[in-house]
Amino acid sequence: MKKLVPFAVDVVLVIVFCAIGRRSHDEAVAAGLLRTVWPFGTGLLLGWVIAIAVAAGREGASAAKRFDGRALWPTGVIIWLSTLIGGMLLRVVSGQGTAVSFIVVATTVLALFLLGWRAAMKALR
Repeated sequence: MKKLVPFAVDVVLVIVFCAIGRRSHDEAVAAGLLRTVWPFGTGLLLGWVIAIAVAAGREGASAAKRFDGRALWPTGVIIWLSTLIGGMLLRVVSGQGTAVSFIVVATTVLALFLLGWRAAMKALR
């Protein structure tokens, strides 16, 4: 159960990111939230899979058992980049917007959210 907490934190932060974005554009938050969340949520899930695979590849199969989702490097960076890039690619494929200004904002906010809590945890340890 304890190993799922970092994943749950990431999921909540991606949902918050999407809700803030919808609200800042005066869009109905609850009504369209799933449409906004699914590309980034899929990218997030993919990032977790990649991060676990990278840990297992570097340290062997037993690394998945010891995997720490709170790690900033490389776990947090992989998850952040996968969430961002995967989310943007899926938005393009599904016909949703990817204006340059949105990419800049998403890059910054997702980094603050997905890397920020990990950096804070590292600083507190």
